[in-house]
Amino acid sequence: MAFTKTVSRRAALAAGAFACACAALAMPQAAQAAYPERPITLLVGFPPGGGGDLYGRLIASALSKTLGQTVVVENRPGAGGNIAAEQVARANPDGYTLILAMSGNFAASPAFKPQQLRYKVPDDFAMIGLILEAPHGMFVSHNSSYKSAAEVLKTARQKELTFASTGTGGAAHIGMERIKSLAGLNLLHVPYKGSGPAIADLIGGQVDLFFATASPLIGQVRQGQLRVLALTGEERSPALPDVPTFKELGVNMTMTQWYGLAAPAGTPKAVVEKLSHHLGMALKDPAVREAIRKDAAVEKDVPMDKFREYVLRDIEQYREAVTPELMKMMGL
Repeated sequence: MAFTKTVSRRAALAAGAFACACAALAMPQAAQAAYPERPITLLVGFPPGGGGDLYGRLIASALSKTLGQTVVVENRPGAGGNIAAEQVARANPDGYTLILAMSGNFAASPAFKPQQLRYKVPDDFAMIGLILEAPHGMFVSHNSSYKSAAEVLKTARQKELTFASTGTGGAAHIGMERIKSLAGLNLLHVPYKGSGPAIADLIGGQVDLFFATASPLIGQVRQGQLRVLALTGEERSPALPDVPTFKELGVNMTMTQWYGLAAPAGTPKAVVEKLSHHLGMALKDPAVREAIRKDAAVEKDVPMDKFREYVLRDIEQYREAVTPELMKMMGL
C-alpha cells in the first residue's frame, strides 16, 4: 500500500511539473498573441518637421488605428539617422521599439563606412517591410537667383556653390556628391542634423542649395517657401510634371530614397509578422496612399524577407556609386 501511495505521489508531482512546463512554454506565445499590450515607440533619426519625420508620423498614426495601441514617434536626430539605428539595434527585441529605416542609415552608411557603425545591416535587425520610394530633389529658396537646374549646373562649373544635406554620409549627401562628380561641379558640402535647420539656413541665404528627399518638402514648395529645380529617378514625377530629372539634364543620377520599418534582431517572428501585416493594411488605406502620392512618392508593400533582400541590393548599389575618388572628395 505504501509503495502504491509513493508511485501515485510521484505521478502527481510529475504531472504537475509537466503542466507547469507546458504553461511556461505557452506564456511567450500567449504574450505574442496579445501583442501589443502597451504603446510602441517608433524612432525617427531626424528632427520633427522634416525628412522622414513626416512619413514616420503618417505610418505611426495608421498603425495605431489597426493595432489598437498608440505608436509614439520619438525623434533621435544625428549622424544621418545612424544614432537612431544604433539605439534600436541594442533595444529589447520585444516589438515595442521600432525604427523608420531609410536609405541613409540602412544602405548608404553600411555601404561605405561599416567600420564606423555600431550596428550591422541587416544582421542586427528584423525587417518588417518597405513603406515607399521617393525621389531626391535639388532645392533653392523662393528668393534664390537660380531659376533652373541648368543654371545651377552652369554656375557651379564656374565657381563654388554650397549645398546642405541632412548629414555627412547620408543618402542625400552621397546623391549630391555623385551629381557633383558626374557633372564636374564645384560644390562645398554643409551638413545639418535635419531638414528643419537646413531649410532655415537655405531661406536665410547661408547656403545656396539643399539636396534632400523631395516628398516631405513638396508642401513648402507649394506654399512658395522653396523651389525644386530637379529630381532623381528615371522619369518625371506625375505629381511634379514640370520638374526635370537630372537624367534629362545629362547627369545620370537616378537613385531614390526609401523608407521602411524594422525592429531589433531577435524580435519574435509572430510579432514581426503581425507588424508586417498591419503595415500592409496601412499601405492599402486610401488616405495613406493619397498622402504618399500627392508629394511625388510611391507606396511599396515589400514585406519581411523580401524587404531584407531589397536592402541588400540597395547596399550594393551604393557600394558601386561610392568610388574611392568620391570617398576622398567626401573626406572619408
